[in-house]
Amino acid sequence: FLCHSGDCRLLSIPSSITFTLTMLTNVVPSSPSENLKFAIPKKGRLFERCNEILKGAGIKYRRPPRLDVAICVDLPITLVFLPAADIAKYVGEGDVDIGITGLDVVQETNVEVVKERDLGFGACKLCVQAPAVNKITDVSVLAGGRIVTSFPFLTKKFFKPFDDAKGVKTKVTEVSGSVEAACGLGLADAVVDLVETGTTMKAAGLEIIADVLETEAILISNPHSDHKDTLTLIKRRIEGYITATEFVMVSYNVHNDLLAAVLKATPGKKSPNITSLENTDFKAISCLICKKGVAGKMDELHDLGATDILTFEVMNTRM
Repeated sequence: FLCHSGDCRLLSIPSSITFTLTMLTNVVPSSPSENLKFAIPKKGRLFERCNEILKGAGIKYRRPPRLDVAICVDLPITLVFLPAADIAKYVGEGDVDIGITGLDVVQETNVEVVKERDLGFGACKLCVQAPAVNKITDVSVLAGGRIVTSFPFLTKKFFKPFDDAKGVKTKVTEVSGSVEAACGLGLADAVVDLVETGTTMKAAGLEIIADVLETEAILISNPHSDHKDTLTLIKRRIEGYITATEFVMVSYNVHNDLLAAVLKATPGKKSPNITSLENTDFKAISCLICKKGVAGKMDELHDLGATDILTFEVMNTRM
């Protein structure tokens, strides 16, 4: 109906629009009841890293264009693409079963979730920052002042002991972005914001006064999820992939007289695999070593007398 100045008329919707609305309704995927819901950040660097993890863990999906829900192939999982800042809330309230977001978001949201594991990316710090020209060395002098942040819960929690000791109340103002500009605009005495490289902070004339929290991307789950088996499967696959990214397989031959020394240099993640050779004076060794510093470890093995030293990329693992 279209009503204007008391004149109501029935308008017909063109068949083309009706057809389009019907098609849109049909292509939006709904999550089967037996599926676990897995929330990941919908865009940016976090999405890219999460997508690498999903691919490495063998979690394949088809995502229709412009839609934030995707059904996984061959697994009872529905992926939900959400803003990273909302994921902890959705997991904590049971709207989704498992998710990837930052530890800072989880603590700021203050919901009940299970931290399944650290994911090794997105590392940064939540810090109290003030103008460098003020030369503040004691964060307690900011108690009772004006603080601007996107993390009001954590900021109030951090300043509460200082407020109680001084009998004051710090004024915490929440903003959604451009936190670093608040001091320059005269809106704050200090800010609480994330610092990764410090480039933005320094450009704004700020310096770190105190650390509030060290954070990185983590895998979280709802403690009351009905999909424990699938949750365990996801965790095992992700752990297997992350292990594969952190280690390489090294293989080498060594004389029996030198065995003790090389095994000390390469004890493996659990234990090295030792194989006898046709020449009984030698053994073949294979084990996992950390990917970081692998060239130095190969040099060390060479200097200890090992020969035929080879390294192999590990695609995936189950430990």
